[in-house]
Amino acid sequence: MRGRELRGELDAFLAETEQDLVAFRRDLHMHPELAFAEYRTTQRIAERLTAAGLTPSVLPRGTGLICDVGSGDGPTVALRADIDALPLQDEKDVSYRSTVAGACHACGHDVHTTVLLGTSLFLAQQAAAGLLPGRVRLIFQPAEELPGGALEVMAHGGISGVDRIFGLHCDPRVDVGQVGLRAGPITSACDKLSIRVSGPGGHTARPHLTADLVFALAKILTELPAALSRRVDPRSSLSLVWGRVEAGTAANAIPDDGIAEGTVRCLDENAWHAAPDLIKSLLESVAGAYGIEAEMDYKRGVPPVVNDEVSVEMLAEAAERVLGASAVVPTQQSLGGEDFAWYLESIPGAFARLGTRSPGGVTYDIHQGTFDVDEKAIAMGVRMMAATALTALWEVGPLDSITSALA
Repeated sequence: MRGRELRGELDAFLAETEQDLVAFRRDLHMHPELAFAEYRTTQRIAERLTAAGLTPSVLPRGTGLICDVGSGDGPTVALRADIDALPLQDEKDVSYRSTVAGACHACGHDVHTTVLLGTSLFLAQQAAAGLLPGRVRLIFQPAEELPGGALEVMAHGGISGVDRIFGLHCDPRVDVGQVGLRAGPITSACDKLSIRVSGPGGHTARPHLTADLVFALAKILTELPAALSRRVDPRSSLSLVWGRVEAGTAANAIPDDGIAEGTVRCLDENAWHAAPDLIKSLLESVAGAYGIEAEMDYKRGVPPVVNDEVSVEMLAEAAERVLGASAVVPTQQSLGGEDFAWYLESIPGAFARLGTRSPGGVTYDIHQGTFDVDEKAIAMGVRMMAATALTALWEVGPLDSITSALA
């Protein structure tokens, strides 16, 4: 399908479905579900796909689903959306405010899901008309916020036979109609660290006769991040930030145990792999100096999302064709984590940032109870993802170039 024809087909499709897609997004927003509890969300998606003549397959846990569009002949491209919400209270005063206490779509996953649903319905029409040069696998993934949903999808064959994969995320710093792209790393690794310290305890009048555990814990809190900044290439941006500290119950008693918890973030994959051993050695050095015992529990999160350059070029070409010549804007690497990274460790692909800010409007940051989007972003996302799927299918299919597919 040539570029002008594709734009016309998308215009006609969205003229009929955009308001319905907005309503679908609002319904999801009102009924958020947390990781691996997205039963209603999964059912709503499955119903819409089935009504379009598709055959969705729900994952074994009962949340999340996979669905193929098109024949098995030719290449296979995957499109992924995450469907879970965050454990936050919705603080917005809108008609579609969350009806679930303590749960909210504060990261835009309701938008991601709706964009992929709209893209699915459009591609189903194209397949029925014989215009889909291959197969598109739709991945409605659970539990991105846990994280772990990507591994669940992969464990059940979700990317088996897939040649290339694409995903997107709402970006409230980018205006609607624009798409932020970057080749190479676009997110960071994110791990969780828990340190438990112990000692004999004692009276605060006699710290010299025991181990001053709180003082030692304070040294760990300050010296570990400082030492990391001198032991790792600063370009790796290895960052340790504490979020919880607890020790003691009385002002005049040195406690016998304490705990500190935080996150480790890193832009570089090599530094990420080396981080646990390095932090452990630094911890033992500081703890030993003050005569306390320290145990470290290091939980791996996700590696950085590293965008394949060819896949980014496909996204850029598709976005420019259906959103306009000025649609693509550069984006910086984020210190946030994203489990889309697991897919890219197995197959090439790319992750885009979808603009959701009203031009000249307020920036509503993600992971906040006030987060919201300009809903025009839904149609923009459908345009981009549909064009990307077709671009990628033609690129690895019978034609020689993106230009010949969408020129």
